[in-house]
Amino acid sequence: RLFARALLRFLGFIFWGTAVVLAFGGVFVILMCKNYRYFFQESFLSLPGWLAVAAALILLPTGVLAISISVKCSRHQQGALMYLLLVLLCLQVSSAVLAQFYSVQMASELEGAMDYLVYQYNGAHSQGPGGSAVDEVQRKLQCCGVQNYTDWLKATAAAWHLSAEKSRVPESCCKEKYSHCGGDISHMEQLFQEGCLRKLEDQLHFVNLYVFWCCTVLSILELLAGVSNGILMRHQPFRDFRI
Repeated sequence: RLFARALLRFLGFIFWGTAVVLAFGGVFVILMCKNYRYFFQESFLSLPGWLAVAAALILLPTGVLAISISVKCSRHQQGALMYLLLVLLCLQVSSAVLAQFYSVQMASELEGAMDYLVYQYNGAHSQGPGGSAVDEVQRKLQCCGVQNYTDWLKATAAAWHLSAEKSRVPESCCKEKYSHCGGDISHMEQLFQEGCLRKLEDQLHFVNLYVFWCCTVLSILELLAGVSNGILMRHQPFRDFRI
């Protein structure tokens, strides 16, 4: 019983700290899906992030209950803690599974979506949200094209309203200190040359893996908290309650 009390108190403080870590991961997933929404057709890809944020909010009162029970056992608090732990397990297992599943789905969709947006890009005359999304990604990730900068050279000159003999890339491919380079490929030192696809895939993979492992580790800790709480409940049974 003494070990169960000490472990429950320790886990209560851990739950407070991990709530912040999990909330950070969930918000990161939501913002990633919002920033790159033009590359994905489904609107529910941010669901693992929302589940992680919900779990983080529930972790705060769960930590309070765990610490309170470790000091003074209360039947009502012990029952409430068991319910919260069960809800948290459901949320975090769902978030971990969806994060892994959507990570694979995002990777399969990303290349086709980026190829399409690059093909539809209309240079300086592009006013559509897809064109601005391409420019935003290239500036933010410091990249150019899907695989590399040569993807832009395959675009037809007519679509860009440029003369056929003058090959260019978008100005968003220019490095920060050469922000007005005009996309002229004769000055390669002024341009980003690495493709955006690999960078974007790495970023998406990292954030989904982060949420997955946070939820997995927390689920194990919550099982330990449930076992500790069960040991204390066993020594103080609910004799006056009936199902």
